[in-house]
Amino acid sequence: MHRFVYILITLVLFSCQEEEPDQPKEVNWTKNDSYTLGKNVAENEELKIRIFLEMHKDWDVQQTGTGLRYYIYEKGDGPIPERKQVAEIEYVVSLLDGTECYRTEDDEYEELLVDQSDVETGVQEAIKLMHVGDRAKLIIPSHIGHGLLGDRNKIPPLTTLVVDLHLMGIK
Repeated sequence: MHRFVYILITLVLFSCQEEEPDQPKEVNWTKNDSYTLGKNVAENEELKIRIFLEMHKDWDVQQTGTGLRYYIYEKGDGPIPERKQVAEIEYVVSLLDGTECYRTEDDEYEELLVDQSDVETGVQEAIKLMHVGDRAKLIIPSHIGHGLLGDRNKIPPLTTLVVDLHLMGIK
């Protein structure tokens, strides 16, 4: 009987002790770790883009300093939009695997203020390289697309986009 009481008292004492809260663990993340991670992500994305382009050898792709690749497959004869002008565009946004994310409605267009709207940086850059009437295929790396977060809807984080863009007019 004494054993039973002793065991019961021991259990009560240990069960009533407060648990120590978990202490945050120290993270030893350095700038070099961030650099290495970013470099690996960029190299992986570049490899995916090159594989995509191998499957589209007929595209006469140009590349800008930001990594934007574009192919104007139908030439227009209008002017090139300038900063703060309103561009009228039709577009289809897809992932590298062909999954369509967004498109303008049939027989409609969207307006965007050049260099002033919240449209992807890659699209803004491309519009300033196009003449009214041009149709282009754009390959937009994630860092000039939707970046680390995606669009929290249809475009995943760190995703390269393929945009079919038609610059219909400017105001």
